[in-house]
Amino acid sequence: MHEDFDFIVAGAGMVGSAIAYGLAGACQRVLLLDGEDGDYRAAKANFGLVWVSGKGYGNPHYQRLSYQAGRLWPAFARDLEQESGIAVQYENRGGLNFCLGQAQFEERSQAMRQWAAHTPDLALGVEMLDRAALQRRFPAVRFGSDVTGACFGSHDGHVNPLRLLAALQAAFLKRGGVLKSRHPVERIEAPAGGGFTVHSGAARFAARHVVIAAGLGSSKLGPMVGLDAPVRPQRGQLLVTERLAPLLPVPASGIRQTGDGTVMLGVTQENVGYDVTTTAEAAVRISRNALRVLPDLAGARLVRQWACLRVMTPDGCPVYAGSASHYGAWTALCHSGVTLASFHAGPLARALAGGALPSFLDPLHYERFHVPQAA
Repeated sequence: MHEDFDFIVAGAGMVGSAIAYGLAGACQRVLLLDGEDGDYRAAKANFGLVWVSGKGYGNPHYQRLSYQAGRLWPAFARDLEQESGIAVQYENRGGLNFCLGQAQFEERSQAMRQWAAHTPDLALGVEMLDRAALQRRFPAVRFGSDVTGACFGSHDGHVNPLRLLAALQAAFLKRGGVLKSRHPVERIEAPAGGGFTVHSGAARFAARHVVIAAGLGSSKLGPMVGLDAPVRPQRGQLLVTERLAPLLPVPASGIRQTGDGTVMLGVTQENVGYDVTTTAEAAVRISRNALRVLPDLAGARLVRQWACLRVMTPDGCPVYAGSASHYGAWTALCHSGVTLASFHAGPLARALAGGALPSFLDPLHYERFHVPQAA
């Protein structure tokens, strides 16, 4: 089979689907290729946070990008719901990062001061709440005795990640995009006449441009078109409870009550290679930490534990790059596919449709990993 498109997007996860949705809205003919059901998918372990506070610590370019994405989210969610007909359960009432003990509170306070100092021109909306202020802000919540306080980010929020992915793909199809499931990309060629030929099994597809957003699979596909971004897996384990009465009105780092009433708990950060098994040790650690924050969780039944692999670059920050040897080939990699979805579907997709990445993304090229460090 041979079809012609303006863009082929390899990878139909959160990143690829958002980019494809945006490209289709920019009047591009787009083919979105998804892999096999058993592929490593970061979206399976997505916590659903739309997070700004603390993002990009040590990297002001990522910090600014996260801030921009957070500000785009309300309109993005509204328009996506209207177009797809799917409620993504987005809420933007702020978020918390709990501190257990005075040492954690002071450490977080210092880190947030340093983080804010990198971008003094941005209204970051972050404040430290000691225990008394935290209790006044959320009088109906019973916090554990170990909770010293929390960092509150007014731009933070959360969304149902599965509904978000479904909405992106549904709206993409309504915009005239073509989605082919169980079509893992196996080979990308660049014919002499320009453009790209993408092979998936016996199928062949041709396009003027290709975007590699295949997560961990990007390490195999990128070098085929001169894109060699380093990426590694990081295991994240999560727990989810039965449906409960309201416990926490805003999401927190590691605790999130969903729109359906279940409570998600997590997440681990384990460098164990391509291992997606779950462990009792992680379940115990996650549960104990959650109970220190919200002791009312003690009576809740855990209904599921699972793990998946995040897409991590060496510094944990995103990668956006165009190929120097194959014009029209780009890659996009990150582990913040939910937070950055608004940016991927909006400014990034429009830039790609125009044929070039925006210059403010230059510092997020993977060449930063190859620059010799001063002794």
